Amino acid sequence: MKILVCMSQVPDTTTKVRFTPDGKSFDATGVQWVINPWDELSLTRALELKDDASTGVTQVTVAHVGPVGNEPTIRKALAIGADDAIRVNTESNDAFVVSSQLAEAIRQNPYDIILCGIESCDFNGSSVGGMVAEMLGYPSVSAVSSLKIENGQAILSREIDGGKEILTVPTPFVAIVQKGITKEPRIAAMRGIMVARTKPLKVMEPIATEPLTSLLQFEKPQPRAACKLIDAENPQQLIELLQNEAKVI
Repeated sequence: MKILVCMSQVPDTTTKVRFTPDGKSFDATGVQWVINPWDELSLTRALELKDDASTGVTQVTVAHVGPVGNEPTIRKALAIGADDAIRVNTESNDAFVVSSQLAEAIRQNPYDIILCGIESCDFNGSSVGGMVAEMLGYPSVSAVSSLKIENGQAILSREIDGGKEILTVPTPFVAIVQKGITKEPRIAAMRGIMVARTKPLKVMEPIATEPLTSLLQFEKPQPRAACKLIDAENPQQLIELLQNEAKVI
C-alpha cells in the first residue's frame, strides 16, 4: 500500500507579513518557508502507519506544485521520513491549477491513499483536496481526525456536528486531514537530514491548465481601535457604547 501526501510550503508563522508597494504580491524578502502545518501532520500520520508493519504501508511520497526554489522545503519532508518526492515544475496561487497538476501526477503514479491538509495557513482556501478527488473520480472524506488501517481496510474518523463519524472507505481515496490526526508533527533527526540529500525527487513538467481565479490586490486589515475602559460604577456608559458604537444591543 502506498500513501501520497500533498504538500505546500507557507511562510513561518513568526513571519511579519509584508506586501509589495503596489499591493499586488507578497513580499518574500527574508521569509523563512516551512511545510504547511496541516500537511506536516498528514506526513507524520503516514509515516506512523508505515512504521506499523501490520498496516501494509510500504511507501510514503510527498507531492508539491512549485518552482525549483521550493526544493529545500521538499527536502525537509524527505528528512522527516518520506521515501521520495514529486515536484510539478510550475507556480500558481490558483487552487484549480494546483489540483489539476496534483491529479495528473497521481494518474501517472497511482497511490492507494492520498492525504491533503484541510487548508494551507496562508491562503486558507480549503479546496485542493476535494478538487483532486473529483478530478480523479476518487471518494473523499473531509475533516478526518483519525486514520487507521486494520486488515487492509482503512478506518477513518471525522468530525460532525455534535460528535464523530466512523467509516470505512475503499482504496484509492482522498482524506482531507485536520487537527487530531496525530499528536504532534515528527521532527527530522540528523541522520534523516543527511539521508534526505540522496532521496529521489522527481520533477514533472506541468500540464496546460488555465487558472479560474486571479489575485488582484493584497491589503492588511485595519488596526484594531484602542480599548475603552469603563468604570465599574458607570454601567449606563457601557450600555450606551454597546448600543451606539458597537451596535450589538
